[in-house]
Amino acid sequence: MKVQGIILDWAGTTVDYGCMAPVHVFFDIFRMIGIEPTMEEVRAPMGCLKRDHIKMMLEMPRIRSQFEEKMGRPFTDSDVDQLHDAFEPKLLGILHRFAEPIEHVVDTVQQLRESGLRIGGTTGYNDTMMQIVASRAEMNGYAPDYWLTPDSVHGRGRPYPYMIYANMIHLDMGMTSQIVKVGDTKSDMQEARNAGVWAVGIVKGSSILGLTQEEVNEMEPAALKLLVEAAKQQFIEYGAHDVIEDMSQLPALIETINSRLLGGDSPHGY
Repeated sequence: MKVQGIILDWAGTTVDYGCMAPVHVFFDIFRMIGIEPTMEEVRAPMGCLKRDHIKMMLEMPRIRSQFEEKMGRPFTDSDVDQLHDAFEPKLLGILHRFAEPIEHVVDTVQQLRESGLRIGGTTGYNDTMMQIVASRAEMNGYAPDYWLTPDSVHGRGRPYPYMIYANMIHLDMGMTSQIVKVGDTKSDMQEARNAGVWAVGIVKGSSILGLTQEEVNEMEPAALKLLVEAAKQQFIEYGAHDVIEDMSQLPALIETINSRLLGGDSPHGY
């Protein structure tokens, strides 16, 4: 038994280094209601369906307290809807600028395809957002064999496993133990674990590392190494079976996973 399929996240994993597009907009919409979130608060739910992300931020104790102080009442689903209604057009207006494939993605995906692996995709974006991202990414050289959004699974995005299962069925990927899911957030790791597939965190470009390409390039190597190691530890705490620094390390990791499978290991008990 060997790995048959790879399922890749989009923003922060294959495109949009640092997962910056949604970060900008989450800051904007909360500032509209007089709340200044922290970067940690913005990034904590990253990878979830965007409406869920907004609700999770409103449930955070500090933000919840500020909302109640400003509005004189607890937040409701209507508040979530209003913020999401503001979020979507703002994001749609900038997504075309954040669809450049991250370094090593195009070459690595080509290498994986040549070895017979099928490439799927999952995301926290909805269909409208992904039409922009996928189209622009393809123009720039990256296109998985199949992808879908939470819209295709009745809104049951991460941490639910259904997008992974839909990829497996559509691409005939085999058993769950033959699938590797690569992502850059806690919700990616939860999605993979809940699906019973191999969970792999990727550090450079990730929301967890939280740096732009320029910041990484300009950082002192020793300082960057400390941040990379801290991000790796976070991924492990979130349930990753393995962590890679960038996409160029994925083919070698797949060979390692193949060796585990031949030895009788599986993601369920590893």
